Amino acid sequence: MTPKYHRNLSERFPTAVMGNSKSGAVSKEILEELKLNTKFSETEIVQWYENFKKQCPSGRITKEEFQNIYRKFFPDSDANTYAHHVFRSFDANDDGTLDFKEYIIALHMTATGKTTSKLEWAFSLFDVDKNGYITKSEVTEICTVSF
Repeated sequence: MTPKYHRNLSERFPTAVMGNSKSGAVSKEILEELKLNTKFSETEIVQWYENFKKQCPSGRITKEEFQNIYRKFFPDSDANTYAHHVFRSFDANDDGTLDFKEYIIALHMTATGKTTSKLEWAFSLFDVDKNGYITKSEVTEICTVSF
């Protein structure tokens, strides 16, 4: 069973599984889609894209890169396990990386998204085995790596 969160992402962002342009600027298609489906302005999206490309010249951030960043901020935590769960919940196309669009969708959902979207994301984070149910052991696992 596919978690509702991932189905909703595909419905709201139909090209979310498409890669980003390798050029230096965000594509007009991605820019228009993100402007239409988030509360972010064109200026904000362009600035975030420029910063994202500086940090991730390939246009994608891997689990390992995320783990290294996370480890610097939280050296006493389990960065590998935490990164695995973050990527599992935000990596819409399951390729083991986040592209710019997935990153902005994640930012939108966690920072300014509707309560329903935030709850769907939280559910997908805790539904470790993606079976549509959250068990006590899944809650324990996520809480352990988060805190």
